[in-house]
Order: sequence, then structure tokens, then C-alpha cells
Amino acid sequence: PAEVARASDIVVSMVVDGEQVASVLLGEGGVIEAAREGLLCVDMSTIAPVDSRRIAAALGERGVRMLDAPVTGSSPRAQAGTLTIMAGGAPEDFARARPLLEAMGELIVHVGELGQGEMLKLINNSLGAANAAALAEALLLAHATGVDLDAFVRVTSAGSGASAQLALKSTPMREHDYTTLFKTEHMLKDVRLCLEEAQAAGIPFPSAAHARDLLTATLGRGHGEDDYAAIIEAAEGLAGRRL
Repeated sequence: PAEVARASDIVVSMVVDGEQVASVLLGEGGVIEAAREGLLCVDMSTIAPVDSRRIAAALGERGVRMLDAPVTGSSPRAQAGTLTIMAGGAPEDFARARPLLEAMGELIVHVGELGQGEMLKLINNSLGAANAAALAEALLLAHATGVDLDAFVRVTSAGSGASAQLALKSTPMREHDYTTLFKTEHMLKDVRLCLEEAQAAGIPFPSAAHARDLLTATLGRGHGEDDYAAIIEAAEGLAGRRL
């Protein structure tokens, strides 16, 4: 990372958690070792907002700017350059980074001050996880009561139960195909971080807490590296039946 910083005006990072971001940007051989004043770090990882702010403060002591810009869209949209990117930080830093973000994303939104990109991403992923949990349970109920699952998907897709999770995960759940687009362990990490923020804010988020518990059970069943569509395994375990 230090070598990259020495040769760059803007450095983009995307790793798993706050500890890794701190290592890349602040650790031995990290960006900060060779950063010139005015360097802009754009961190596209999904980490706790408090970690983003802490890392930004340390960088700021060396005259280095930071933008948090997590993404949503998973692997296919990353490859196509059509991610959704939510950025937090100073408006001038966002404007400076925007051309690079446009090379990776289709919808790019400046959502507020530093850390707000992370907060919005955590809420979004937790809502997605809650939807995935509800989808798994709905599929099981439809199956148990004799509803044709093809009909379930067609009708629900056109009704008030429609969601991105229904479109993306109903087939993998039905086929028990957990080819990884977004790992269960990563989704669980994001939901846990969101619930920590919710607790600190005094806001209950019980649907996310339920998703956390199902994802924890999914991890316990050995599906941590698999796509989070494997949440159906935990729902099946509770129901005592498989699709």
C-alpha cells in the first residue's frame, strides 16, 4: 500500500472489515507511510462508521483526506461497472473522486458526512437480509401448504411481496445452490454492525435481529463461505422440513 500511495493522487481500498482497512491505510507498509499531503483515500469496504471516522482522523493528522464509499450490487454488477455507490465525506472530496466512482458504478449518491455511507450500507444490507429471511420462510410455508412454487414466484413477483431478494434468491434457495455472490459470513458481519448502531441509537430493528439469528445458524451449519441464499438451510432446520 505504501508503494501505491507514493505513486498515486487517489487510493481506493476495498477489503472485509475495519481491522483490514486500518492495516491497509495505517499499518506497517500502509498508505500513510508514503502518503503526500492532499492524497485522497476512498475506502469502499463495508465497516462500522466509527471505524471509518477513527481511520479518517488518523489520516487527517498527516494531511490525507478520506471518503467512505461502500457499494451494493455483488459480483456481477461489479464486473459490469454498474454498482450502486453511497459516499460519505466532504463534498469536495466526493467531487474529486466521482470520475473514479463512475468507472465502477451506475448510481452514485453523496449521502452525507464521513461515516454516513457506511451507515446507509449497513441499513441496506440488513433490510436485504431481513427480506431474504422472510423469503426463505415464505417459500417453506408455500411448499408445506401445497402451493406450486413456480406460481408462488410469478404471483409474488407481481404483488406487494416483490423484492430484489425474491428475484435474486428464490431460485438458488429452491435449488439449494449457494454459489457465492455474497458470503453468508459477510452478510452476518454487516447485520451485526447495523444492530450495534441501532442499539446505540435506541432504535429497535427486530427483523434484522431475526435475520442475524438465522444467518448465525446458517454459519453454524457450515455455510459461512457460501452465498447467503443458504439462509434457507436455517429456516428449514427450524421448520423440520426441506423444500
